[in-house]
Amino acid sequence: MEKTKEERQAELTALLDKAAKAYEQEDREIISNYEYDALYDELLMLEKETGVVLENSPTKRAGYEVLSELPKFRHESPMLSLDKTKEPAALASFLGSREGVLSWKMDGLTVVLTYRHGTLFRAVTRGNGEIGEVVTPNALTFKNIPKKIDFDGELVLRGEAIIKYSDFEKINAALPPEEQFKNPRNLCSGAVRQLNSRVTAQRRVNCVIFALISMKEMDGDTVRQEEIPFETRSSQFEFLRKLGFETVEYTKVTGETVEGAVRDFAGRIASNDFPSDGLVLCFEDIAYGRSLGRTAKFPRDSIAFKWRDETAETTLRYIEWSASRTGLINPVAVFEPVELEGTTVSRASVHNVSIVEELRLGTGDRLRVYKANMIIPQIAENLTKSGTCVIPAVCPVCGGRTEVRSENESKVLVCVNPECQAKKIKSFAHFVSRDAMNIDGMSESTVEKLVDAGCVHCFADLFRLEEHKDVITGLEGFGQKSYENLKEAAERAKDTTLYRILYSMGVNGVGLSTAKLICRALGESAEKLVSVKEEELVAIDGVGAVTAGDLVRFFGSEANREQFMELVRMCRLHVEKTTESAITGKTFVITGDVTHFENRSQFKNYIESLGGKVTGSVTGKTDYLISNDKTSNSGKSKTARELGISIISEDEFLELAKQ
Repeated sequence: MEKTKEERQAELTALLDKAAKAYEQEDREIISNYEYDALYDELLMLEKETGVVLENSPTKRAGYEVLSELPKFRHESPMLSLDKTKEPAALASFLGSREGVLSWKMDGLTVVLTYRHGTLFRAVTRGNGEIGEVVTPNALTFKNIPKKIDFDGELVLRGEAIIKYSDFEKINAALPPEEQFKNPRNLCSGAVRQLNSRVTAQRRVNCVIFALISMKEMDGDTVRQEEIPFETRSSQFEFLRKLGFETVEYTKVTGETVEGAVRDFAGRIASNDFPSDGLVLCFEDIAYGRSLGRTAKFPRDSIAFKWRDETAETTLRYIEWSASRTGLINPVAVFEPVELEGTTVSRASVHNVSIVEELRLGTGDRLRVYKANMIIPQIAENLTKSGTCVIPAVCPVCGGRTEVRSENESKVLVCVNPECQAKKIKSFAHFVSRDAMNIDGMSESTVEKLVDAGCVHCFADLFRLEEHKDVITGLEGFGQKSYENLKEAAERAKDTTLYRILYSMGVNGVGLSTAKLICRALGESAEKLVSVKEEELVAIDGVGAVTAGDLVRFFGSEANREQFMELVRMCRLHVEKTTESAITGKTFVITGDVTHFENRSQFKNYIESLGGKVTGSVTGKTDYLISNDKTSNSGKSKTARELGISIISEDEFLELAKQ
């Protein structure tokens, strides 16, 4: 029986609500932006036709419902959604004879920043537009916002927290495929709304300011109600830039030039290092824009422009099943090449088995494909839905048995063979990495070639390359010189420490610092290490019960013990010397930017070389918090003050180290 329009409205409302909840609160996608927009537009059309708008309709909401454990805060000025269009001509009509400002619509998480007396006083997420979540400690870790500004009153700004594509790729590269994030927006939302600001700091979040909401003078702690006026949007941006904020890129336009400006922005999307899902147009004259007022949901001084995704029809040639290094086997749709947004596209990730089944894919199906945000190829729709795709029963790499499992409410395909060659590559790549054995020039692609050629079966084989000289020099891209360079790099890597060999083995929970702690506590003895008991490990300050159990189980395997001891015998071990100083035996936490060291990792290594210990959080066992901003209100600084722990600058630490 065919549904009535009202029944379809209820169905669309429920589906869009579920998709929005997954996207906004759980940082995952159950439908693409393309599908969401199409369903949203269908709902809008039905609401106009029936004259009925359900109370819980997504067309009435401005943001997500706030359900996290973070503190809540009611915005002084409601944060409304923007009306949107996909027609450049509509932007010219919106402006009329007025001048406007056209800027990127960043794709991240909107935050409201309040500065008082020159320092960040409060940071709040958009939330549902009226109530947001307080994320001040997390905002203090944003990479590009100024810690101090030259303004003594109150400044309220809106910005978009984003993670750049380059940082997103680095973060994902360090994660196993099943834990990787789908896009920078999901990763950023989860990072900003963390309960632990340390996690936020690791995500390299930036904040791009797109609006100045208010600017007022203060008498002590009292904010004056009179607002300091600005006449134009561009003058606001210029003022904020001088204070040290990164503002959104913009250009001034008129009704005659706006369509050309849209084309200019569109032409630069592919080369941008930041995610964007459209443009925003607002009136340059602030007073005029405010005089227009607002509707129930939209302000009348601004409008959003969404890219009209260019789609193309093509034919699915086959589904390629690509084995990952953790056993996950990912489906990729390979189709007849088509032109999209100026480039040729012939592949699109399908992500998992659930999506293959939902799209009912099969060889020969007619697909409609597009580029999400004009960058990432996606399948918009399967027009024929044959459903003939067969889920492979064997792994494409090793031929071992596969199994469909449920992960995060989705079906995924995995290889259950523990000896699968694809799984080995990840462990070998970790083994040769800089913080592990540091075999210079041994990239992951090189490791993969050596494994595929049968030259490497275990870690020790990487130090026996001379046994396969003829094979290696014959590999594509290799020659005598490449072979010699690799052999020399492997020989140099034998000069190492016990803790680096332990770390290189890839034991769960045993990072570089933990490996160093354990080896020092056991007197740098490999024999003691392979036979250590859990209670001995737990007694080491900084080693938890879970890590202790994982390490004991690892060396409970005879194969693992033999492999480790073989590496110990092959290498030339030395013990890193520590210099007795006022640092020896002390526990430090580093927060904020550093100036005398390349990064915090280098600073940490220096402290440890002096016999000190560096941890990630401030506790009662911390002796010093190192911060170059003693006025900071970060979570670590607050905890240090509450516990009476000394906060010292980097310069003060270096003076202490001389004693």
